[in-house]
Amino acid sequence: MIAEPPAFPHILCVDDNHDVSDSNALILSLSGFDAEACYDGFEALKIARDNPPDLCFIDLNMPGMNGDELAVRLRELDPKHSMTLVAVTAMSREEDVRRLSKAGFVIHLVKPTNPETLINIAMCARN
Repeated sequence: MIAEPPAFPHILCVDDNHDVSDSNALILSLSGFDAEACYDGFEALKIARDNPPDLCFIDLNMPGMNGDELAVRLRELDPKHSMTLVAVTAMSREEDVRRLSKAGFVIHLVKPTNPETLINIAMCARN
């Protein structure tokens, strides 16, 4: 028997810019998703240990722990848990995209993000 995907995936919006993280989480919450804002990699890991996310929108340039390291550490928490990692960054060079793929990101968004794009990605994660 194949398990059904969650009706409303748990989503983390990780960005050291509180306005970006808060507004992304608010947009997703108002669209019916279980979205949570956090402001650094350490906080994201703590949340993920207690309630593993299904989808993460992660800024790459954060102090303390960058998004690349966070992606690897999130995957290590529970390798069997299906988690979609989305990089949200101003970096868009070809070598950046290759590096992000190696870290486990499956989607690369360039800031500023379009709210409709966030919702569409969340809808895909739900299905």
